[in-house]
Amino acid sequence: MSEFLEYSLLGLLSGGVTALIALSFVLIYKGTGVVNFAVGEFMMLGAYLYYVGAVVYSFPPWLAFVLALLGIAALAMVLERVVLRPLSGQPQVSVMMATIGMASVIHGTVEAFWGGDTYNPPTLLPRTPLNFGEILIPGTMLGNFAVAAVLIAAFLAFFRYSKTGIALRATASDPVTAATLGININFSQMLTWVLSGLVGTVAGVLIASSAGLSPLLASAALGVFAAIILGGLDSILGAIVASLLLGIIEALGAGYLGGKSRDVLPFVVVLAILVVKPYGIFGTRTIERL
Repeated sequence: MSEFLEYSLLGLLSGGVTALIALSFVLIYKGTGVVNFAVGEFMMLGAYLYYVGAVVYSFPPWLAFVLALLGIAALAMVLERVVLRPLSGQPQVSVMMATIGMASVIHGTVEAFWGGDTYNPPTLLPRTPLNFGEILIPGTMLGNFAVAAVLIAAFLAFFRYSKTGIALRATASDPVTAATLGININFSQMLTWVLSGLVGTVAGVLIASSAGLSPLLASAALGVFAAIILGGLDSILGAIVASLLLGIIEALGAGYLGGKSRDVLPFVVVLAILVVKPYGIFGTRTIERL
């Protein structure tokens, strides 16, 4: 029983960072209806900016972290204005291809500057492990989960109670009506890309500071597709719940069936659930009338 509790708790904690990555995807999809395939590259670049600030320039980790957030926010604003806004009104596949192009450019630039070596950025959080009875929890894992939980709670409150958050929800739901009500659609969509980039940067820095930094970090976002599809592409709550659920399933599978099962078992669960709920657990069901 203690093993089951340990695996479940470790899976729950690891699912917190996964939920941040899923949130980065969902923010873009809710705001624009497009799947952003550059989320992993934004994560990776943000982590490299943090590494440069903290190691190359010897800034305090918190300052390097803030500068990395500012750098990604500026990049997101520029890309939205120069690349994505001109594609407004075009088929969604065009915007998706643009995000793939951005991902390729960012990935190639990072490899050109830093190569494929693995770096070890300083951690933002304490590494002291904690004991819960017979269960040993790595300090960084617990800290990562705490940061993810606080950030996710802040986003949920932001979208529910702030005027800007409500405007973003209105824009995502019905941009034409939102525009008639005086909401600046261009600003709302730009802010969506900025927020997505910031969330991805936080996730990237947390992963890099605990597991190492290399261009392979970008691939961490690909495994999150299972969570966002399971939770529902347009549901923030669904992305969070599905990430935590899949984190527990991965940990239990790795603990009882071996490490390789974590690459297969989550997708088996996703397929099984989607047979019953094709739009995901919390996804919006679309009704088409002929």
